Amino acid sequence: QVQLVESGGGLVQAGGSLRLSCAASGRTFSSYTMGWFRQVPGKEREFVAAITAISASYGIIYYADSVKGRFTITRDNTMNMVYLQMSSLRPEDTAVYYCAASIGGPGRLQQLGVTAANYWGQGTQVTVSS
Repeated sequence: QVQLVESGGGLVQAGGSLRLSCAASGRTFSSYTMGWFRQVPGKEREFVAAITAISASYGIIYYADSVKGRFTITRDNTMNMVYLQMSSLRPEDTAVYYCAASIGGPGRLQQLGVTAANYWGQGTQVTVSS
């Protein structure tokens, strides 16, 4: 069982930066692939980024094309934390951002989306003004 709590969302101007944090509970955190998704009203929740579990090929990371070069996902297994550093933010990045944990790999999370996630956080709102 893994419980996830996101924080760090807020209002930022276009071109600015934010860092989202996800605090995870559970002794098996390091065995899960961790990811970030986002959702806007009326649309499906979409994949943003994912990073492998430490027990696998550590450090393998996947990004959605829309955020490559602007967002960076990292994890700290000693603190049970996952981060999403977002830079060069655009109004189209406005969404509720969700942290997710999956027993599958990051590629599976990217390909299958929400169906590949086993646990979700409650979400944090990110608003980018133009």
